[in-house]
Amino acid sequence: MEPLQQFEQFEAAALAALANAKDAASVEAARVEFLGKKSGRIKELQDLLGKATSEQRPTFGAKFNEVRQRVTAALEARQLELAKPKASLTGFDISLPGEPVRLGRRHPLTQTMDEFKNIIGRMGFTVANGPELEDEHHNFEALNIPLDHPARDPLENFYLATATATAGGPVLLRSQTSTVQIRVMEKTKPPIRIVSLGRVYRPDTIDATHSCMFHQMEGLMIDTSVTMAQLKTTLRLFATAYLGRDVTIRFRPSFFPFTEPSVEVDMSWGQGWMEIGGAGMVDPSVLRAVGYDPDEVTGFAFGFGIERFAMRRYGITDIRRFTENDVRFLSQF
Repeated sequence: MEPLQQFEQFEAAALAALANAKDAASVEAARVEFLGKKSGRIKELQDLLGKATSEQRPTFGAKFNEVRQRVTAALEARQLELAKPKASLTGFDISLPGEPVRLGRRHPLTQTMDEFKNIIGRMGFTVANGPELEDEHHNFEALNIPLDHPARDPLENFYLATATATAGGPVLLRSQTSTVQIRVMEKTKPPIRIVSLGRVYRPDTIDATHSCMFHQMEGLMIDTSVTMAQLKTTLRLFATAYLGRDVTIRFRPSFFPFTEPSVEVDMSWGQGWMEIGGAGMVDPSVLRAVGYDPDEVTGFAFGFGIERFAMRRYGITDIRRFTENDVRFLSQF
């Protein structure tokens, strides 16, 4: 028999043995018979290589490698095939109707925040993110909230007794997403037009419109000639884009340490009004704290309660419904 025919005969026999192997033991027996290092039939092919002339060796060597690779690949494929668990249909009635898969839904607040990002993005704002664990500098000091301000009372915040900030000092769960504005301004030169959406934490008494954990969308615009009129226009356009043209927005004079002048923002709710957030022109002290020159740039900032927008949109009268995890409630959205 010609040497090349012996290579082909070896391959055909090995592939047939592997194809006929019914279990792992049979596959192992075929491996030992054909590819075993001590007594496998592949040694016969190796002997042919040793006896080949210098002219035959390249051809025989290439053929040997091809045959060995194909047999090895077939061996590995058969091993994987036999290792797969076999499905058992014992006691299974294929005539029964199948059970529909119940798909989960995105939480209504997640849906609301995604829609907020879409609306505000069309108005030229980009989304910025920041940590929920904050130091006092970003949560208070850089926002012009002095040490003796009531907002810094330990009873009005969630401080972490077991953690300290990188630069030292206590750590707390952020009480507002305004902290992200400071972090952005510290690293970015004007103009700036950003929003930040996320969870904030305050130890409020929980009732139909208050919770100790809720969501805010904070907005910031810094440029050379930003005005209060631009702020009011932005908020009205945003509210009507999300809630429809039947919503009415009003502004009431107020005070926040980080804006001057400041306003409370209310929206119509039935026969009355509901507060949805605060806004105002960025206080010059806040601009100086991040290295901006108040004589060169101005800006406005606003913060909205996301739950309250969703409550008005969907006619929800109790904020606690969002966190009760009642599938009957969540499946409506």
